[in-house]
Amino acid sequence: MSQTALLPAQAVRLTALGILAEGPLPYADLARQVADFTAHILGQSLDLMGTSLELMRYEGLTEAEGGTGMIDNAEMRLTSAGDRALRTLLKAGLRAPGIEFSHLLLALKLRFLPLLGDSDRGEQLALIREWYASEIVRLDELRARHGERSPLFRRWIEREIDLARERLGELAE
Repeated sequence: MSQTALLPAQAVRLTALGILAEGPLPYADLARQVADFTAHILGQSLDLMGTSLELMRYEGLTEAEGGTGMIDNAEMRLTSAGDRALRTLLKAGLRAPGIEFSHLLLALKLRFLPLLGDSDRGEQLALIREWYASEIVRLDELRARHGERSPLFRRWIEREIDLARERLGELAE
């Protein structure tokens, strides 16, 4: 399992490559779907706006069928290099700056998990279970250290722990 976590720009790349792995799309539709997915997890984020779909085309991860890309709204396809990049990104770790970003990475992994083979899919599920288990430990420690200072905080942290345990249970083998 990979120990390297994704950066925000790579999350957009993973989103675009995963969407294209499910089938070609016109450039504008791809851009709209990438923005829609990431915005629904994080809200509007300037950190994620910097990754260009054109850059992925330039790098050979995607290709425009019957056009050039953004200018003529060409149908975009995933290349074999893009497929390899997608699989590498799907195997990246979940530790990332900020909990909201970690949730985006988790959502992306779950969304595109069917694109991986059985062995890789099993490894990624184990990684996700491990991540939830470590989140529960982290939250338990936070509750132990600070839970008595505010009843509102204690209820909030207990709900976060319950939610993490529930999600971990959903991923049980």
